[in-house]
Amino acid sequence: MNGYRLAVDIGASSGRVMAGKTNGDEVELQEVHRFQNGATRQGAHYCWDVEYLFSEIKRGIKASCEMGFNPVSIGINTWAVDFVLLDEQDNRLTEAVSYRDSRTDGVMEEVIDAYGKEALYERTGIAFQPFNTLYQLLAFKKLHPKTLAKAQTFMMVPDYLHFLLTGVKTNEYTNATTTQMVNAFTKLWDEDLITEMGLPPSLFQELKLPGTNIGPIKAELQRELGIKIDVILPATHDTASAIVAVPEWQTSLYISSGTWSLIGIENPFPICITKAMQDNFTNEGGVNYRFRFLKNIMGLWMIQEVQRLLPEKWTFADLAIASKKTNYTGTVDVDQRRFLKPDNMIEEIQAACRETGQEIPTTPGDLAKCIYVSLAVSYEKAIEQIEQTVERTYEQIHIIGGGSQNGQLNQMLANRTGKTVIAGPSEATAIGNFLMQCISCGDISSLEAGRELIKQSFQVTEYKPQRSDQAYANKI
Repeated sequence: MNGYRLAVDIGASSGRVMAGKTNGDEVELQEVHRFQNGATRQGAHYCWDVEYLFSEIKRGIKASCEMGFNPVSIGINTWAVDFVLLDEQDNRLTEAVSYRDSRTDGVMEEVIDAYGKEALYERTGIAFQPFNTLYQLLAFKKLHPKTLAKAQTFMMVPDYLHFLLTGVKTNEYTNATTTQMVNAFTKLWDEDLITEMGLPPSLFQELKLPGTNIGPIKAELQRELGIKIDVILPATHDTASAIVAVPEWQTSLYISSGTWSLIGIENPFPICITKAMQDNFTNEGGVNYRFRFLKNIMGLWMIQEVQRLLPEKWTFADLAIASKKTNYTGTVDVDQRRFLKPDNMIEEIQAACRETGQEIPTTPGDLAKCIYVSLAVSYEKAIEQIEQTVERTYEQIHIIGGGSQNGQLNQMLANRTGKTVIAGPSEATAIGNFLMQCISCGDISSLEAGRELIKQSFQVTEYKPQRSDQAYANKI
C-alpha cells in the first residue's frame, strides 16, 4: 500500500514525527511534529517521561491527518539500552531510568570480576559500557528485588511505545542486542547467560525483526485519532535505523553523529576477537542480520552541554565560528566516563586540561575548539583500530545524522585522516525507519533498492582533505 508513512524518531534531547512517501524514483520526507525530550530527576533517579513521549506521538499522528497525509503505517525508534518492566496486568512497574543515571556505578566491574570479560564478549560481542541494560537490570535487582519479582514483561523504550499503540508486546532485535543479553551467533536471547546473571528469562519476549507488522493501533486509539494505522517495526535502535540510510555501506566507514558518535562498519558477521574487545568495539544487530561493528564515542553531547551552560545565548553555529578564531590547542580524552554526566561540563573539561598540564580553555571558542579537536582525535583513533582489525583500508567516511551538518568538524576529520568525508543525509534515522516500513509493505523491493533511492533523493556534501583547517565543501 503506497501511502504516507510516519517515522517517529526520538533522541535524548528532542523527538520528531516525519511523514514519508515514495513514488519509486525518490523519497519525499517532511516533518509534521517536533517536541522536546530530556531526562529529569524523579525521586532518586534520572528518568524519561514515556507517557509524555506517547502523548507527543499521538499529537504527531493527529497533525499528519490535519495536514492531509492520512498515514497508513507508523514506526518508532529511540536510543538504546533503557527499558520499563510491566506487571501481570500489563501495568508499568518502573520508570524508564536514563542510561546516564548513576545507579549502575560499579555494577559492570562486579560482573566482569565474577563472569570474566572474555567469556561475556565471546557470547554477546557487545562492548563494555557501564549503562548496558544488563547492568541496569542487575542494579535494579539489588535496589528493588521485590519489584523485580513482580515483573512479568521487559520492554525497551520503543517496545513500550509500540505496546501503548497496539497492545502487542514485542522485543525488537536491533535494540535488544544492545542489552548485552543476546547471543551474537544464535541471534536470540541468551537464556543461559540471563539465568546465570540471576535474572528471569521469562521477562523477555520473542525477538522480532525490523519490518515486522505487529498490527493496527488499538480500537480506542482509532476512535480517538480518527484513523486506522498499522504499526510496523523499524530498526527501533536509532543507530540501526540510521545505518539503513548509508548508501555506500561496502566502501565507507560511517559515523552516526548526534548526541553520541557511533563510528564503524556494517559487517555480515560479528567480530568477537580479543583485539575488538580490548579496543571496546561492539557488534550490535542490524537489519537483515547484518552487524554494526562500531565504537561508541561521547559525541556532540559535550558541545550541547557547553552551549546550555554558557551565560549568553550561543548557537552551535556561533560556537563553530568562534572555534575557528582561536589558537587554543588543548585536547581531552572524550571517552573518559567523567564526561558522561558531569555536574558542569565546562568545569569538567577545564579540570581535565588542568590535570594534564594544558592551557585551560576559558572562552566559548576555546571550549568548542577543544571539543571538536578532541572528537576528531578520537574518531581518527577508532578508524585506525577498525582498519587494523578487518585488515583493509577505507577511502571515505560517511557521516549521517544531525551532526553531519557540523562543517567545522567534518573538515577537521578529513584533514586528520586524509579521507574524503561525505556528510548527509541529516535525517538518516527517520529515513531508515521509513525505508523499513516501505520494504515491509512492498513499496520498496529490498534494502539495496532503498539505498539507491536515498542516493537519488537526498543531497550530500563532500569534504576533501586539506592542509589548512580552513573549511570548504563541494556540493555533489
